[in-house]
Amino acid sequence: MKQATPSNINSPYTQLKSLNIGDCQWTDGFWADKFKLCANAMVPYMADVLCGDVGHALNNFKIAAGEKQGEHQGMFWHDGDFYKFMEAKTYVYAQTQNNELLKELDEYIEIISKAQETDGYLQTQIQLREGVDRYENRKYHEMYNTGHLLISACIHYRVTGQRNFLDIAIKHADLLYTIFMPDTKHYGRFGFNQTQIMGLVELYRTVGDKKYLALAEKFIDYRGKYEVKHHPTTEGYPIGDMVQERTPLRESNEAVGHAVLALYYYAGAADVYAETGEKALIDALDRLWENVTTKKMYVTGAVGQAHYGASVNRDMIEEGFIDAYMMPNMTAYNETCANLCNAMFSYRMLNLKGEAKYADIVELVLYNSALSGISVTGKEYFYANPLRMLNNTRDYHAHENVTETPNREPYLSCFCCPPNLVRTIATVSEWAYSLSENGVTVNLYGANNLVSQLQDGSPIKISQETAYPWQGTVKLNIEECKADAFTIGLRIPKWAENTTLTLNGEKLTNSLTPGSFAQIERNWKNGDVLVLDMPMEVEFVEGHPRIEEVRNQIAIKRGPIVYCIESPDLPENTGILDIYFNGNKKLEPTYQPDFLGGITTLEGEVLIRKDKGEGIYRTVQKPEWTPYKTQLVPYFAWSNRGQAEMTVFMPVVWED
Repeated sequence: MKQATPSNINSPYTQLKSLNIGDCQWTDGFWADKFKLCANAMVPYMADVLCGDVGHALNNFKIAAGEKQGEHQGMFWHDGDFYKFMEAKTYVYAQTQNNELLKELDEYIEIISKAQETDGYLQTQIQLREGVDRYENRKYHEMYNTGHLLISACIHYRVTGQRNFLDIAIKHADLLYTIFMPDTKHYGRFGFNQTQIMGLVELYRTVGDKKYLALAEKFIDYRGKYEVKHHPTTEGYPIGDMVQERTPLRESNEAVGHAVLALYYYAGAADVYAETGEKALIDALDRLWENVTTKKMYVTGAVGQAHYGASVNRDMIEEGFIDAYMMPNMTAYNETCANLCNAMFSYRMLNLKGEAKYADIVELVLYNSALSGISVTGKEYFYANPLRMLNNTRDYHAHENVTETPNREPYLSCFCCPPNLVRTIATVSEWAYSLSENGVTVNLYGANNLVSQLQDGSPIKISQETAYPWQGTVKLNIEECKADAFTIGLRIPKWAENTTLTLNGEKLTNSLTPGSFAQIERNWKNGDVLVLDMPMEVEFVEGHPRIEEVRNQIAIKRGPIVYCIESPDLPENTGILDIYFNGNKKLEPTYQPDFLGGITTLEGEVLIRKDKGEGIYRTVQKPEWTPYKTQLVPYFAWSNRGQAEMTVFMPVVWED
């Protein structure tokens, strides 16, 4: 078993099963380029940072191992950042078989092994801090680090077959079980940053010991069970909705609190449901997914509207969900991790329920609010991802907890997002297909080779040729398959109206409904060719009328890509707020292979408003406009040409 996370091949309550790591490999185009950049730039650069004195993550383990003198540096969750980096490196090794990567991973694991205490405890932010006891205060994020340790170790074992990292994880999880499985008031509210739920389920799936699944379920059961008030384990960090502890998950209707904490929690609960089939869990997850994606998600797939705010229960929240339809643009927080977690949760729901709407969200996030978190060089990062950026409108040094930046940075002191994104880019090929009961579904499009087995053990080989997401034609070549009938399911994206499908040159009459899987069951044979043609029209997108900030404005989307206008494409000294979109002019797609890593821009015309008033409120008459020919760029590619202003939503001018 070499599945990526979630490893659900034996999970009884899933409609779709994940691929094995390496079964799908990108061959050309968008994701092949991103993976190559990941292998050649993202992972090596991150190694330089985290294994050196800037990132200091490996140094923390060396100090705990007695191999180096010094103090802990970095956030309390920095161990988890390093484990995510190791996971990314393991995925790259799985695809490239570069033995140098395996050697480096073994060196890290040896150091981590020496840092681990004899009873299994492993948290450098506690081990290197005088006067702080284990599991004394949840603000130290011990559970978060634990979750990423367990996941990374399971992936390493599946890819390499080596137990050196896995044994560390088992020893640590066994300690966790002895401490947290009994019901105690002290520990009942402790596991708030709930990556450990996913990690424990993955460990259960890897070694088969049900106590890890039982502990994962226990952490779900704890939430909402205890009175919400400060006590010694909670001082120094917000309580209540911020950490998902006011309402039991099974009773939850609304996404609240810190967006990353919430979505890791939901993803973990989805993993537990895959093993237990508890109806109350899936019912709650259905409600929460609908709440997130229909009332609190940006057009880019981003989530977590505010850096600071309050929940409906008036609990203080940070980096998280606020009221439905309250969607600011300039101050939108949209932490890269939260956006990625939105995709992780939706990917799990896709596997559980087999419905295309979940893959639509995965795709939306990947092409927009995920990739916006990293530069086209792979070496600079955004933590927050607003939908509008203005110059000189905020103090980015107002206090020590400011994580918003006007430009991507080569290192973020809060480094959770970069390795999370890089590990996702390294493994997204495993999300491209799933195995159905008697067939395969195509979840994501991109030029690739699939060499795998159906659930009955029969071989399946498919090659995919496409210039997606810049063009909507996808050609699938069946290169090897069983003689008996099986099903190929092709996702028809929600945006893909008037899609056509041919088999060996003949049009199929299957009804192609946007937002669903087109299921083709037949006796396939080697040499069969499926061609899916999805017209990529430029679409104008408006927000729900209750999203006050975008009333009478539009965003522009083509296929899965959301576009923006950026100040480098405007006349000098033109503010982004002076720009109106000319709704009567067509936008022409133009592929530019040597621009911003190879993108399709949209060539068209905007209107620059000439008359400008002053003051907070201004008397207005019919505005005067200056037409200007320019281009729009994909949102993920903005801020790669120096500091810039940018907006996704623009007011629009229509003429009769």
